Amino acid sequence: MKRTRKKHNGAFKAKVALAAVRGDRTIAELASEFGVHPNQIYNWKKQLLDGAASVFECGGSAVEGTASEAQVDLLYRQIGQLKVENDFLARKLGK
Repeated sequence: MKRTRKKHNGAFKAKVALAAVRGDRTIAELASEFGVHPNQIYNWKKQLLDGAASVFECGGSAVEGTASEAQVDLLYRQIGQLKVENDFLARKLGK
C-alpha cells in the first residue's frame, strides 16, 4: 500500500520547531505527539535557528512587502474599474 506524503504548513512547522527549541520535552516525545519523524523535527529546528537572525535584520520588510503587495493589488483593481467606466462613457458620448 502506497502512503501519500504529508504537506505541513508553515505554522505547524514553526510550532513543532519552537517546541523542540524550548527543550522541555524530548524529540521522541514531540515526534509521537505531532506525528512527525524525529529527523524532520531536527531539520525544522535547524531551519528555525538558521533563519531567526533574518527576522530582525531587515526591520520588518516582510510585513512591509505584504502591505505593499496588497496596496498594488488594490490599485490595479481601481485602474481596471476606471478603465471600464472610461470606455463606457466614451461609447456613450460617441453615439
